[in-house]
Amino acid sequence: MRKNKEKTYICTHETNLFYYFIMRNYLAYLAIAFLSAFLLSSCIKDELPNTECDIVSAWVEGAQYADNFYHPSQMRHDNISSSEREIVFTVRSLFSLPQRLPINFTITDGASIEPASGSEQDFTSGPVTYVVTSEDGAWKRQYTVTFKEANLPTYKFSFENYETIESNKNQYHEFYEVDQSGTRHYIWASGNPGAILTKYGSKAEEQPTYSTPNGYAGRGVCLNTQDAGQLGRMFGKPIAAGNLFMGRFILENVLLDALKATEFGRPIDRVPIRVTGYYKYQPGAVFTDKDMHEIADRTDEASIYAVFYRNKDSEGNDVFLYGDDVLTSPYIVRKAEVAALPPTSEWTRFEMFFEGDEVDEEILAAQGYNTTLVFSSSKEGASFEGAIGSELYIDEVEVSFEEPEND
Repeated sequence: MRKNKEKTYICTHETNLFYYFIMRNYLAYLAIAFLSAFLLSSCIKDELPNTECDIVSAWVEGAQYADNFYHPSQMRHDNISSSEREIVFTVRSLFSLPQRLPINFTITDGASIEPASGSEQDFTSGPVTYVVTSEDGAWKRQYTVTFKEANLPTYKFSFENYETIESNKNQYHEFYEVDQSGTRHYIWASGNPGAILTKYGSKAEEQPTYSTPNGYAGRGVCLNTQDAGQLGRMFGKPIAAGNLFMGRFILENVLLDALKATEFGRPIDRVPIRVTGYYKYQPGAVFTDKDMHEIADRTDEASIYAVFYRNKDSEGNDVFLYGDDVLTSPYIVRKAEVAALPPTSEWTRFEMFFEGDEVDEEILAAQGYNTTLVFSSSKEGASFEGAIGSELYIDEVEVSFEEPEND
């Protein structure tokens, strides 16, 4: 659970997650001592099971609604992360969406939700807000449920739009895109929700990924590699590289399986051929391995790449890419990568081209492909190798596509 704009929440769902993760570690007694001091400074009462107020799953039920979706799997959202606050259903067309339809929810034990699960709501005029209240009535969490068409009208990203999220007395930036109707599209994610777990009272500009007013044109994004502190070292995750990617960040996986915390990909019905943009980069002074041992002959590198992949397996199950297979999965059809990003203090143009296999037009028309763009201040950051202080700036990124075939 995160802070809600209408009420300040001091004890959060992340508290339960941390204790769960800690108990699975051999250094449990040290971590518990550290976390107890941290959490007692921010909690006004003990976290109890009946204080939880999360949506666990959401789905549209009924064969009469199936034609609005490209695939039945798009009618459900399971294992919703505690870091999420917008639930988006992707549909073929908003024009043909029924004016009223029901959304069903699974929520944490004892909690209640308003409007009620299964009640018909009007989603044609914009998002609908749902409020989940804990069993004891003391805690609330607000969600928005939105229906959106799959693709943005443009793939030109200036990174002007962001909002400041507050959690556990920390702040971080979350980026989004806006279409011509003014609808927000939260296509971007970063590791910020995980990075703040080792902090208290930090500002958004102190996180690994944040909005900067000093972009190539207007605002841009700064990604920087940071020391993850004593807690990060205890769990073998000593650094936190700044990253930004199309997809979602799964907070629950941060300490159990960090490579599964980054889920890459968004549906697309066009074939990307090129990505261009502008960057600045300076590597940190000392490159270290995952044990924080200095590797004297290595210099940190930034990373910019994109992947276009099949989002269904042979049995029709959803496929997503994660930190352990985003560049190696057999479902990848095409990928693009900037070969080198030399250090520069001036805004410098980059360009990369997609290479790979042919695209199936029928699968493409059925939203059977996902794409992702990934930026990182340390190329090996997913393995917790890099240089503290490495800093990558990005701005004015654009994806070009193949021209559609004439009928």
